[in-house]
Amino acid sequence: MTRSPRNLQEERPRAWRRLAPVALAALSALAWGCTKPQAAPPGRPPASVIVGKVTQKTMPVEVVAVGNVEAISTVSIRAQVAGEVREVHFKEGDFVAKGQPLLTIDPRPYEAALAQAKAALARDKATGVYNRQQAERYKTLFEQGVVPAQQVDSFASAADASDAVLNADEAAVKTAELNLEYCRINSPIDGRTGTIMVKPGNLVKVADVPIVVINQVNPIYVNFTVPQQYWPDIKEHVDRGALHVNATIPQDAGQLMQGTLTFVDNVVDPTTGTIHLRATFQNPQNRLWPGLYVNVLLTLSEQPNATVVPAHSIITTQAGSYVYVVRSNDTVEQRTVVPGRTIDDDTVVDKGLKPGETIVTDGQVNLIPGAKVAIRNEAAGPADKPEGAASQQAETKEHPSSDAAAGKPDRPTAQ
Repeated sequence: MTRSPRNLQEERPRAWRRLAPVALAALSALAWGCTKPQAAPPGRPPASVIVGKVTQKTMPVEVVAVGNVEAISTVSIRAQVAGEVREVHFKEGDFVAKGQPLLTIDPRPYEAALAQAKAALARDKATGVYNRQQAERYKTLFEQGVVPAQQVDSFASAADASDAVLNADEAAVKTAELNLEYCRINSPIDGRTGTIMVKPGNLVKVADVPIVVINQVNPIYVNFTVPQQYWPDIKEHVDRGALHVNATIPQDAGQLMQGTLTFVDNVVDPTTGTIHLRATFQNPQNRLWPGLYVNVLLTLSEQPNATVVPAHSIITTQAGSYVYVVRSNDTVEQRTVVPGRTIDDDTVVDKGLKPGETIVTDGQVNLIPGAKVAIRNEAAGPADKPEGAASQQAETKEHPSSDAAAGKPDRPTAQ
C-alpha cells in the first residue's frame, strides 16, 4: 500500500515521541558509566575552645574618674618689711616645719627704729609725769583760793595730752618691735618648699613677688568629677557616712592609696553635666604630688548576688552583645546578654545568663551557632566542663578520625 507524502509527515513526529524516552535513558546510562560516584562532604570538626562558669558574687558599685592632686594648703611667702636679704635658712625643695626659720632680712634699721621709739616713749613718759603733778598741785592751790581756775584747767589739759602722747609712743614701740620680728621669716605651715626667688644680698620690698611658695602635701586633696546620674547614690551614701575613694598613679606599681570623700560641690556644672568632688588622702610617703593626674575609684555601694562572667567572654557588635553557651551535647548556643559594669576582669551581666551555665571564654572566632566544641582547658576540673564533654573527649581518643589514622593533615577549620 502506497502512503501519500502527507501521511508520512504526520507519522514522523509520532515516531520521535516514542523514541525520545529510550534515547534519554541510554544517554543517562552512558553518562553514569563514564563518571565515578562522589563521596559526601566531611562533617565540621569540633572547635577547640576554653570555657568558664557563670558565677554569682558580691560586686562593688564603683565610679571611675581621672583626678587632679591639689595641695591642701598653699602659702606664698612675701616680705612684710623692706630690706636686704641676709640669710636663707633652707634649700629649695626642703620639707619645712611650722615655725622653722626661712629667711633673715637685715634687722639693723629696725633695731634702730625700735630704740628710737623706746627713747621717745621714755621722754614723753617723764613729761607726762611732770604735767600730771603740776595739774594736781594747781588743783590744790585752787581749792585754797590762791590760783584762778583757768590755770588749773591749763595744767589738767597738758597732763591729758601727755597721756595721749604716751599711748602713741607705746604703739610706735610695738610697731617697731613687730617690724623687727618681720625681719625673721618663719614657715607658717608644715610643707614642701619650691623655688627661691631671691638670694642673699637681694633687696626685697613689702608685699612684692613671692620669695618662695610652700605646699602642704600631707594630708592632700584629689579633685575629680563624676557624671550627674551618680548624684542620687552619692547623696544617699554621703548622708549616711563617708565614702571611700581609691587612687592610683598611672604606671606606678605601688599599692592603692585610700582616702575619704570630704567635699561635694553644691552645683552641677551645666556645661558638662558633672559634679565636682574632692577626697582627702593621708600622704606620709609623698606619693601624691600637687598637679599630678591620678586614676580615681569611688566606691558607692555593693551589689550582692551579681551574675558575673569573664570580661573577654562577651562579644560586642553593632547589633548588641552576646556570649556562646555550651550545651550538654557539646554544641554552642549564641545567647544575647545585657552587660553592665566591668571591674578588673569581671563583667556584671544584668540579663541573659544564669549562674552555673558554661560559656566560652576563648576561641569564639571559630564558632557559629550550633557548632560542636572540644574543651581544652588546662587542668580543667569536672566543674569546668559541661555534661557530655568528658564522654566526647573519651570517644575522640578511642575512635580517632580517619584522616588522622591515615596520616593525612587536618582539614582547615571553616572561618
